[in-house]
Amino acid sequence: MELSVDQRDLLIERLAQKLSSWGLAAPAILFLEANKPFSFIGSQALLFFQPLLGFLLGDEVIGGYAQLFEDQANVERLLQLLEQH
Repeated sequence: MELSVDQRDLLIERLAQKLSSWGLAAPAILFLEANKPFSFIGSQALLFFQPLLGFLLGDEVIGGYAQLFEDQANVERLLQLLEQH
């Protein structure tokens, strides 16, 4: 099941808000900029570890973020939001 535009935007906004509230916006920007070409590999790693991470966070959340990071355009959207916060 593919993410709708509304689901995608909601996940990106939530992640940006959480990172900003934890004071991790700047490190997240550095990490995402440095690893942007590997976002697809990161999404596949999330799927691989989904049984473990799903226990802590929920399978739907992990699956949603895995789908989110498959597309580099979504990483760009997240970076833009982090830079605004």
